[in-house]
Amino acid sequence: MHRLFPRVLPIAALLLVVSACGGDDSTDIPTAPPPTDVTEAFQGVLALNGAFTHSFTVASSSVITAQLVSLSPDPTLTVGLALGTWNGSICQIVRVNDQTKQGDVVDGATNSPGDFCVRIYDAQGTLVQAQAYLIHVFHQ
Repeated sequence: MHRLFPRVLPIAALLLVVSACGGDDSTDIPTAPPPTDVTEAFQGVLALNGAFTHSFTVASSSVITAQLVSLSPDPTLTVGLALGTWNGSICQIVRVNDQTKQGDVVDGATNSPGDFCVRIYDAQGTLVQAQAYLIHVFHQ
């Protein structure tokens, strides 16, 4: 029996160590899913000295980009494009480009969720005919 004891002792010690390692001590902190990218489209017809405001809601802190995707029938014209905050009735302009051409963007950012707006307008009062427009706003 004395010869069997030195052989059994290491095996018993190993079993004791292995059985102590079976618990789940996970300390992983659940993380929120990444924000979803959102593209919103706004369209209309802009006339001489005209303007349109479109509102949208941003769900989290985000970069906000407004792009004048198309202006028709004359894509070479320049118009005003602006981003701002929306209070339910007024667009408080924050970022603006009075010389926006088709394809140009106006960028902004927010540190918190909220209501925002994009405004297109005949900045120079030079439209000689109505222009159909399409604006895309990108945010999270």
